[in-house]
Amino acid sequence: MAYRNQQEFINQLEKAGELLRISTYVNPVLEMAEITDRISKSGGGGKALLFENTGYDFPVLMNAYGSEKRMCLALGVSDLDEVARDIEALFKMISAPRESMLDKLKFLPKLSQFASWMPKVRSGRGECQEIIMASPDIKKLPVITCWPKDGGPFVTLPVIHTKDPNNGIRNVGMYRMQVFDSTLTGMHWHKHKVSAKHFNEYKKLGIKMPVAVVLGGDPVYAYSATAPLPENVDEYMLAGFLRKKKVELVRCITQPDIEVPADADFVIEGYVDPEEDLIWEGPFGDHTGYYSLPDFYPRFHITAITHRRQAVYPATIVGIPPQEDAWLGKATERIFLAPIKMTMVPEIVDMDMPVEGVFHNLVITQIRKEYAGQGQKVMNAMWGAGQMMFNKILVLVDEGVRIQHYLDLARYVFGNLNPVSDVYFSQGPMDVLDHSCSKLGFGGKMCIDGTRKFEEEMDGHFSMGAAEVPIKASAIMERFPEIKAVNSSLPDLEIPCLVMAVEKNRPGHIRDLHRALCESFDFVESIKMILYVEHTVDPQDLTTALWRFCNNLDPKRDALVFQRSRLDNPLLNFSCLGLDGTRKTRDLDNFQRDWPNIIVADDATIAAVDRKWDALGIGPFLSSPSLKYRNQLYGKEAAVV
Repeated sequence: MAYRNQQEFINQLEKAGELLRISTYVNPVLEMAEITDRISKSGGGGKALLFENTGYDFPVLMNAYGSEKRMCLALGVSDLDEVARDIEALFKMISAPRESMLDKLKFLPKLSQFASWMPKVRSGRGECQEIIMASPDIKKLPVITCWPKDGGPFVTLPVIHTKDPNNGIRNVGMYRMQVFDSTLTGMHWHKHKVSAKHFNEYKKLGIKMPVAVVLGGDPVYAYSATAPLPENVDEYMLAGFLRKKKVELVRCITQPDIEVPADADFVIEGYVDPEEDLIWEGPFGDHTGYYSLPDFYPRFHITAITHRRQAVYPATIVGIPPQEDAWLGKATERIFLAPIKMTMVPEIVDMDMPVEGVFHNLVITQIRKEYAGQGQKVMNAMWGAGQMMFNKILVLVDEGVRIQHYLDLARYVFGNLNPVSDVYFSQGPMDVLDHSCSKLGFGGKMCIDGTRKFEEEMDGHFSMGAAEVPIKASAIMERFPEIKAVNSSLPDLEIPCLVMAVEKNRPGHIRDLHRALCESFDFVESIKMILYVEHTVDPQDLTTALWRFCNNLDPKRDALVFQRSRLDNPLLNFSCLGLDGTRKTRDLDNFQRDWPNIIVADDATIAAVDRKWDALGIGPFLSSPSLKYRNQLYGKEAAVV
């Protein structure tokens, strides 16, 4: 379904009962983010929010993509797998042999359909250019400040347009923009992104780089900007395919080499000068649930701001999951399953990215297993496939379990797992937002092969002890007082895994503790894995513990393997894999990078929203989600000292 503009999408949200209008004044500095955080975590993603009284000339739309239903409305589908089915049918149709003339003639109408998805540049101005600011000033837009330690206000849903200066191929991406002045922002494109490659090409040529930023329009534009497309595939072709109608583009006014969607709400035109000094940008409360710390990024100089009449400013927040971005990720998980299956890894059946893994950190992949070593083959293929190169923990299973049923999944994986022979470690490129890596953008990866094993994959010398010895958390904490809490409930569910909260106090503490623990208690012979988390984390709260664990782990560096002969049968070995998901420091871990804090709203903002909640008219009072995480903070700054 193609929306004529963002307003039509807003109308559809309201018609579907998915929109809350807020007429009470809400400050774009911190308050909008706090309200959105409460709503987005209220169950099922809550509702979309339209802040109508912003102190600016424009309303603010937030949480518009923040549920499965709203994500489907944005893409015009009944369910997210519908798009995957369309893509799979398209791939099959393209790859089918056409031997006879009749087969070729049948294919001709499809060629016309392909053409209908390609973007078209039209002459004249678009609706996005109905109003041209006499003097461009981004401070006249209600740019939100999300979190108390952010470096300032950030544009958080910018659809950013650049072109390769050598061949003119367009790229459309999404990178946050910190506002520094009326006509100056940062341009936070990471080194792995296509826009950063364009920037490097302009730098070689010694010329300024034209850039245009779009806000609003058909909601499919923002999704397409986040989609992990191969280089040189136009994001507006994907948008045309999704909306079943080509995207109409118009040329920018001050940057005519760049074309933008005619129906956008705002267009911010400008340039980046590769010869200019970079600007210190950040911190920013990011989708990992931690602050991404300051660094140098290019300066974006604004040359024009245009907008449609009655424009609405779209924004989002990211932070401790779940947030709105989880549903953008879920759409990508479903939509790009078919291309991965049909072009790179045909044995893949299904894929799931749990919200606790914040996209790349944890990916569960189900395969159709037919021979020994197939899991390793899939592992290598996935780590070499596009943005999957950033994946940290890959869990593989076969068709013996449904991967969306996490309890059954864990039971199945651990039932098939030898901690020594079925866990693989590698290293490679990582998301630059991954703070656990010893080196920026480069770190360890782990694959847990939980598939059923063929005879060739079995280790006859390995056997776990029976789970007959009771696990007493009190005895563990008495023996090791640095262990502040133990989750020992999983073995009762046939999941031989423990989660322990530890307060580290010396170098090599977790390594030594894991060995001592395994040597001290007989029950460890029935445990395959122990996850260590910070002492401030409640290991009974598995959702939070897993989120913290995945963020803080570099698997190759932080894996601790203990193996010895079983007490009841010296001819057999058992092994327990420890994984250190605690914070790393210079003193205790020789970790030389700054470590970020988790993202929590400040007391003043929480109190301000509490006071005005009844006036907002958005339902029963919801307390701040940040209250749950206060005791997990380390100090008050974005970086942990």
